[in-house]
Amino acid sequence: MPIMEWTTVAEIGTAGGTLVLAVATFAAVRSSNGAARLAERSLQSAIKPLLMPSKLSDEGQKIGFVDEHWVKVEGGRGTAEVAEDAIYLTMSLRNVGPGLALLNAWQFYADRLTGEAARPDFAGFRRLTRDIYIPSGDLGFWQGVFRNSTDPAFAEAAQRIRSREPFTVDLMYGDVEGGQRTISRFSFIPTQEDGWMPAVSHHWNVDGPAPR
Repeated sequence: MPIMEWTTVAEIGTAGGTLVLAVATFAAVRSSNGAARLAERSLQSAIKPLLMPSKLSDEGQKIGFVDEHWVKVEGGRGTAEVAEDAIYLTMSLRNVGPGLALLNAWQFYADRLTGEAARPDFAGFRRLTRDIYIPSGDLGFWQGVFRNSTDPAFAEAAQRIRSREPFTVDLMYGDVEGGQRTISRFSFIPTQEDGWMPAVSHHWNVDGPAPR
């Protein structure tokens, strides 16, 4: 009988030790996962870009299109030109985020979109035909073009630009790894000197939680 009692005690002790080890292992794994998530967030924060209109005091930039059409956009400004077979759009930008920005795609709206809005569906965005990078804390630009005169957006854009009415451009971009995609909404407002002044109203995270 005493042998049975000591065997039972040993089994209970073994079970207790196993339970303590399991709890310790779970706590260690949970702590490790938390540290890994924190490290990942820290890394993402360190390479996340954020685009804003550039300053009015920033230098002008000369921007070329594939058909050898050239545009000069001044600091804090945008341009919109309607030609017979193309519409050329540009915007002077500054990357105020800590990471390198890689511009991906854009969408035009024949209106000035203001107020609260849900994140746009980017499935129909127009892809850029070349990579445009803007370093952290530095000046850069965006350029877009309509070339298909039968596209309904071509006629809408031409009408807004010729009549000097505001319009909106959503710009999607991400970090240098192609992640952390963001959509920023810019209104193009006509100025007295026949130019355009962009103003940003919203930023949406595509690959993460909303900033608000």
